[in-house]
Order: sequence, then C-alpha cells, then structure tokens
Amino acid sequence: MRKAIAVSFALLLTASVLTGCNTIEGAGQDVERGGEAVQDATY
Repeated sequence: MRKAIAVSFALLLTASVLTGCNTIEGAGQDVERGGEAVQDATY
C-alpha cells in the first residue's frame, strides 16, 4: 500500500514539474513576442 502511494506521489510530482516547465516556456515566448512588437512599433 505504501509503495502504491509513493509511486502515485512520484507520478503526480513529475507531471507537475513537466507542466510547469511548459507553462514557463510559453510565458517566456509571449514576453519575447511582446518585446518584438514594441521594437517594431518604434521603428
């Protein structure tokens, strides 16, 4: 029983970390695109 709980916790933690990385990467791309739009508007 404890092994099943530990495995479930490990899977949940792994999924959370992977989801967080994707979210941060996407946010970084959005910020970069926003900066490029500001640069383009100033020229």
